[in-house]
Amino acid sequence: MGNKAVTKRDLHSMFWRSNLLLGSFNFERVQNMGFCFVMIPAIKRLYAPGKERNEALQRHLEWFNTQPWLTAPIFGVVTAMEEEKSNKKNLPGSSIAAMKIGLMGPLAGVGDPIFWGTARPVLAALGASLALSGSMGGPLLFFVAINVIRLATKYFGLTLGYEKGNEIIKEMAGDRIKKLTEGASIVGLFVMGALVNKWTTINIPIVATKITNDSGKVVTQTVQDVLDSIMPGLLALLLTLFVSWLLKKNVSPLLIIIAIFIVGILGKGFGFLG
Repeated sequence: MGNKAVTKRDLHSMFWRSNLLLGSFNFERVQNMGFCFVMIPAIKRLYAPGKERNEALQRHLEWFNTQPWLTAPIFGVVTAMEEEKSNKKNLPGSSIAAMKIGLMGPLAGVGDPIFWGTARPVLAALGASLALSGSMGGPLLFFVAINVIRLATKYFGLTLGYEKGNEIIKEMAGDRIKKLTEGASIVGLFVMGALVNKWTTINIPIVATKITNDSGKVVTQTVQDVLDSIMPGLLALLLTLFVSWLLKKNVSPLLIIIAIFIVGILGKGFGFLG
């Protein structure tokens, strides 16, 4: 009997199943049931019904949690290890469990800033900018782009993890992942910083000076005109930095939003904000 191997059809089945990873999310073992559900095509291919298959299923019902999209390379690596175990019999199940534990922490640390902290807010900001101008392209841009990134990460992460197997550990030990994370964070901050001035509008219409020019026309200059002559968008920048500082001080975001609403309403009512 030849060596057992996972087929492309099995990998495709795992890919589609991975989109349901969080369908059985639970507070006891988090993503464990979803992980086991995704692994079933590979386990069925590699183990006949009986003790070994039962042990493999039980092995993937242990506690597991990481960034959902970056479970893909873990599925690939674990599938390669299960394949080796089913053929050579010399790989203990504890090594597979240890591999999962060793990968889920670093990948969570990579995935959260790249996908949750950069890709999603940047694409949402771009989409919202288009939506504010009345374009249907805004929500479509966000929906299509974020899902292209999600599906590509899941598919290529799974296939790469399976092909590379244990070699992926060596790549993660280098600086490549760290540089990728730092680069994504810089791009995200740059884009969000550029959008602050576009999104945040603060106007102080209080008259600072009144000058009658040579033609007898009265020219007024507001406080906002003075600030804009110094640095356009200065108040928006200061407000953004102030809100960031409050968030770092663990002030409730809801409280900040309510305070901004109150200041805005009072400012419009008393005339110091326009």
